[in-house]
Parts: sequence; structure tokens; C-alpha cells
Amino acid sequence: MGVISEKIVEVISKYTGLSPMWFMIMVGLTIISYKIVSGMFVAVNDYKAVEKMKEIFEEDMRREVVELGQLTEEQLKEYDGSDPKKPLLMAIKGNIYDVSRGRIFYGPGGSYAMFAGRDATRALALMSFDPQDLTANTDGLSESELDVLQDWELKFQEKYPKVGVLGGQPQLQEEVVETKKAV
Repeated sequence: MGVISEKIVEVISKYTGLSPMWFMIMVGLTIISYKIVSGMFVAVNDYKAVEKMKEIFEEDMRREVVELGQLTEEQLKEYDGSDPKKPLLMAIKGNIYDVSRGRIFYGPGGSYAMFAGRDATRALALMSFDPQDLTANTDGLSESELDVLQDWELKFQEKYPKVGVLGGQPQLQEEVVETKKAV
């Protein structure tokens, strides 16, 4: 092993005029420079995907928020982001929010995509990504977990429009309008 390393040192010094330490520094700097420069460019396919996401995002920003009234959990699942023409919805503590503005997070492939189209009450309280926690059930949550849930709810109230509530029986939009007129 010693003979090989001595030969390498000799070859580096002979052909580059650099000590092995400076040669390794130059190799390292070259690799770092390559990574930085190549990171500045986007592959054509990546660019097309970015453009498509940009179009969807702009469409979400132009889309008028529509109050949906009362939905069942089954109806809510239709708004999970699989259809880009539909708003992206999720529920917390029975309230349904339009999270379309956060499509990068809640849409397909996003960090929180599993919450879209679902009631994420328990999962948010526990800060859990376990599918079995995607429920409205708050039984057994500690006081601190309920505080975490309250913080999440406040964030959603500030950031996203409320478009409906979860309920057992579906309520049609016309019924919601009539109920509002009666009040």
C-alpha cells in the first residue's frame, strides 16, 4: 500500500507541479464548482413540470372561493387534489377550509398531501403522518395536544377561507343559501 501511495504522490507532483494536498484542494473546488453551476440549470422536463404547477397555482389564485355548505367525509374526499379543476379542501374540527393556495404543500406530491380531502383534526393535534390519525376523533388527546390543535386551527382560520362544515347528511348549496336567508 505504501508503494502505491508514494507512486501516486510522485505522479501528481510530476504532472501537475502541485503538492498532493493542493492537488486534492483543486479537485474538491472543481467538484463544488461543477455542482453549483449545474444546479443553476433546470432540465427541460423539470421546467415543464414547474410551468404546469405555476399554471395550476395561478388558476387557484383566480378561482373564486365557493361556499360548499355541509359535506360528508365521503364528499370531502373528492377534493383531495387529484382533479386540478376542483379546489383543494381539508377539514379541522369539523370546519372545511379551501387550501388551494397551499397546493404546493397539500396537493399531490406535497408534504401534507395526505391531509387533503380528509379531516385532519387528530393528525394535526398529534403532528402525525399516520393514516389512522386522519380522523375528527379527539378522544384521549392531552391538553398540550389540544393546544397544538388549537394553534393549527388558528393558522388555518387566518390563512385559508372556510368553505363549509362536515356533517353526517349532505346539504345542498340551495339549502345553505335558504338557511342563510332565513337567519
